[in-house]
Parts: sequence; structure tokens; C-alpha cells
Amino acid sequence: MRVGITGKFILSFLLVIALIGALAIWIGIHFIADGIVKQAQSKVKSDLNVAREIYQENLGDIKDVIRFASLRFFLQEGILGGNLKAIGLELAKIRREEFLDILTLTDSLGRVLVSARNPKRYGDKVDNDLVKWVLEKKEVAQATTIIPREEILRESEELVQLAEIEIVPTPRAKLKEGGKLNAGMFLLACAPIFTQDGRFLGTLYGGRILNQNYFLVDRIKDLVFKGEVYKGKEIGTATIFQGDVRIATNVRFPDGRRAIGTRVAENVYTEVLEKGRAFIDQAFVVQDWYITAYEPIRNINGKTVGILYVGLRAEKFFDMKKKAIVTFVSIMLIGVSIAVLVSFLLARSILLPLKKIISASRQIARGDFSQRVEVKTKDELREVSESFNFMASSLKEREEKLKEATSQQLMRSERLATLGQLAAGVAHEINNPIAGILTYIRLIQKKLAKMGNTGDGEMKRYLAIMEKETARCGTIVRNLLDFARQSEPNLKPVDIHHVLDESLELLAHKLRLQNVEVEKHYGPCPQITADFAQLQQTFMNIIINACEAMEKGGKLTITTQRKDNMVEIEFADTGKGIPPENLPRIFDPFFTTKPKGTGLGLSVVYGIVSRHRGQINVKSEVNKGTIFTISLPVSIE
Repeated sequence: MRVGITGKFILSFLLVIALIGALAIWIGIHFIADGIVKQAQSKVKSDLNVAREIYQENLGDIKDVIRFASLRFFLQEGILGGNLKAIGLELAKIRREEFLDILTLTDSLGRVLVSARNPKRYGDKVDNDLVKWVLEKKEVAQATTIIPREEILRESEELVQLAEIEIVPTPRAKLKEGGKLNAGMFLLACAPIFTQDGRFLGTLYGGRILNQNYFLVDRIKDLVFKGEVYKGKEIGTATIFQGDVRIATNVRFPDGRRAIGTRVAENVYTEVLEKGRAFIDQAFVVQDWYITAYEPIRNINGKTVGILYVGLRAEKFFDMKKKAIVTFVSIMLIGVSIAVLVSFLLARSILLPLKKIISASRQIARGDFSQRVEVKTKDELREVSESFNFMASSLKEREEKLKEATSQQLMRSERLATLGQLAAGVAHEINNPIAGILTYIRLIQKKLAKMGNTGDGEMKRYLAIMEKETARCGTIVRNLLDFARQSEPNLKPVDIHHVLDESLELLAHKLRLQNVEVEKHYGPCPQITADFAQLQQTFMNIIINACEAMEKGGKLTITTQRKDNMVEIEFADTGKGIPPENLPRIFDPFFTTKPKGTGLGLSVVYGIVSRHRGQINVKSEVNKGTIFTISLPVSIE
């Protein structure tokens, strides 16, 4: 099926618009999706910073309580005086007021002196990293600390129950097995106790258990997410992990229970627990996808013991992304539709004038040069139409000139043919009488010479004049015969430069007498198929005409060159030139401006060049010179 220019134009527009539209939609969807997700990730990253501050604030509060308590005199006096019962009462009061789960006093070796939670505890050595660090460094310190089950049991059976959490097999977790957590994770602070003179007496440590303690995670959720709900579900969640197990969280199962005992996803486990780096990305949380932020929780020695997490339910952002994409795609499709309509109208406005030009071109090709195209727009199409109209006018003008030139050529050919026939007949009719007259004149001259009669000098002069004029008539008759014969050339390979050189050699005497300088510019030219004698006659005629045009001397420049499949010979003289009114007639038979010319020389030249399938052109300017240019084919088929 042939597709026209209109179809191609519109299809090209549609293809470009479709490609640009598809690319814009793809880029738009990509950026919208990335933008929404990145915005959510940026928010959870910021939320994680807030959660960390809340977490550290709680740890700092415990540190302040322990530090201030360690500075009270009753501890120093009680330790030095052995009044541990009074210390126990005071510590129990502080523990209740500050909502601490444990508050314990040790001696300088880390042995328990008083436990505010368990008054019966005494003498055993404390087994946790923080107390060991303070005993060594003798500085106040606070940290998240894992306390073994046996240590917790010495404080309280109730704390053991809080610490013990059944591990729930979790989808996408790295560790698949179940089991139970026994150790507990505490926010713990410890301060050294000194006498007034700086002697180290022991330590005071205390803290709160994080296992199944929801105060901290709920406070983070309330402060960060402010109870935001989407589709009936809380959008924001916070969690504290002991290792990879959730020990305090507001992530819930579908039945509403907190997801205590579930594990973290495998990709988070690898990044946070194994590599010790923060994780901010989409992650699978228990049973759903969240935009999440995780960071490691480290103990006093820098070891990762847990994870702090905040996350946003991804469903809201996925829905936002879908809605934004649908909106964007709809806008783009509307824009593409408008662009298609505009492109169609634009194509139509461009192609209708082109169709007019095409139609007019076809009419011109059929010979109707009156065709014109009118375009009212003020743009390039108008310029095209004006150029087309100018071309049509030029073609019409050239056609008229060509018809006129052809007509003149036909008339000239017919005239030459007629004149040739007439000349041949006249030449044959008068040639014999002229020859006879010339013979009798010469016989009379011989008889007069034999008689030796000096009184007949005037008669001899008359006879000489008659002989000269009769010979001139004979010359005219011979030229007429040459013109009339129109014999076909004897074609052979000819070196054009050789013909020119021989012609110049034959006319060397005439050139010297008339003080004509010849300048030759021969270019590389191949041999041509031509009649040597006829070409020599042609060149000699033109050279003789040039000499006669330069009465006071001058320069004749002969130039040769090859142009395509033609050899071009140019004769340029510096003579008096040819008047413009005479140029169209110079090849006409018997037309001459010379007093003694026959008017047949250039006619013969024209005939020879024509029989060689060549062309002859002339340019002339009065008082500046004349240029004859002959173009001959390399070969004649």
C-alpha cells in the first residue's frame, strides 16, 4: 500500500509524539514512584532520629536518677557504718518514685550489698557489662544492657516473666526456628560511690526492662506519628528488638495483638545486626510492607545487642503512587491527544499548499506553464510558492525563447538548404561561361603580347582588370560549390591540437604581416572523431576573420579544454568586435560587413560544425573583441 506525503508527514508527527509521550510517561512514573518513596524514606529517617532522641532521653533520665542518688550522704554513711537496712529503705523509696525496675548497690568488688527490689539479695557478684565497666573505669555510665536470666531472677521472678518471650516463626526472617528469650534488655545506668576524701566504696546501678514494656515505643509512636490512621489502621509503628526479636512494639497481628516475639526480615538482619549499619528502605514487617528505618542498638562495649525501628505502612504510599501515576498518565494522554490534533491541523496547513504545488507541477510537466500557486500564509510556504511561480514564469519564458530559437534554426536550416540548392544550380550554370571568358581573356593577352603593339597599353590594362574580376567570380563560384556540396565528413581519429598547429602554420605569414600575436592555452584533450580537412578549413576561416578584425594588430588567444564528453576550442581576439544588431545574422549565407567579402565563410563553418554534431557560439563587444567557441563531441555515433 502506497503511503502519500500527507500520511508520512502525519505518521512522522504521531511517531515523534508517541515516543516523546511514552518517554515522558516512563520518566514521570519513574520520578513519581521514586519521589514518593524517597519522600517517605526521608520522613522515616527523620522519624528515626526523633525515636533515637526519645530513647536516649529515657536513658539519660535514668542516668540522672542514679548519679544524683549516688551522691547522697546516706549511701556513704550507710556503707561505712554498715547500716544496710536504712540504705535499703531509701533505695526502695527512690525505685518506686522513679519507676525503676531494678536499683542495686554493690561494694568495690561488684558484690551486692543492697537490692531495692529484693531485700534478701546479698553477697553475690553482679553479672552485667555496664557494672563491670564502671568498676573498671570508676565513671558514671549508661547503656542498653543485656542481663542474663540468672541475674534477673536474683532481682525478681516478675522481671523474669517479662524477659521471657516466646519466639514466633516469622515470614522472610533469616532465622526460622522458634524458641524463647531468657535474657532481658535494660536501659541501665551505673555510678561509682566515693567517700569525701575520694576513696572508692562501690557502685549504684538501676534501670528499666524493655521486654514487653510498651511505654517507650508507644511514646515514640504518639510523638512521631500523632496517631495517624489510614484505612482504619495506624500508619506509623515503632519497635525495640533484642537481637532480631521484637520485645517491645506496636506492630500488630491482624487480630490486634502486638507482634511480640516475631523476628526482623533477613535483609535487615544482614545490614543491621551483621554489618552494624542503618537500614532505610522498604522492608517486610511481620505480615505487610513498610517504609522503614532501622539502626543498631549497642551496649557499653560497642557490641550490637538490638535494633531501634520506626516505620510507615507502605500501603498509603503505594496508593499515593498509583493515584499520582494515574493522574500524570491521564494528563500526559490528554496532552498527547491535544498534540496529535494540533500536529494534524499543522500538517494539514502545510500539506494543502504542498498538494497545490504538486498538482501545479504536474500541469507544468504536461506543458501548461500558466499554472500559479497562491499561498496566503506569511511563512516559508509562501516563499516556496513564490519560488514556484517564478520558476513557472521562467520556464514559460525559456519555452518561448526555445520555440523562437528552434523556429529560427529551422528557418535557417531551410534557408541554407534552399540557398544550397540554388547556389549549386547557379554555380554549375555560370562556372563554365566564366571559365570560357577567362580563357579568351588570357588568349587575347597572349596575342597582344606577341604583336608587341605599345599603343594598346590601355587595352592590356582593361584586360587585366577583366581577368582579375573574372577570377574573383570564379572564386565566388567555388565558394558557392563548397557551400552547396554539404558533403559528409570523412571521420577519423584527430588530435585537435595538431589541426590547430597546422592551421596556424599555414597562416603564419598573414599573422606576421598583420602583426597578430598568437597565445595558445592547450588543456589536456583526448583525440576526437572528425574530418581533419574540414576542421582545418573551419579553424582557418575563424583565424582569418580574427586577423581581419584586428587591422592594426592585436592578440589572438586559443584555448582548449575538455568538458564532460566534449572538447571545447575557444578563439578570442582583441579586434573591433561585432555590433549587437549583426550578431544574429553572422552565420547567414551572403551576409558580410566586409567590402570584398562573399558572406559564405562563417556559413561554411556553421555547416561543418553542425555535421560534426557540435555547436558554435559567439560573444562580442564592440571595440573589445570577439570570442568564438566551438564544442565538438569526442566521438560521433
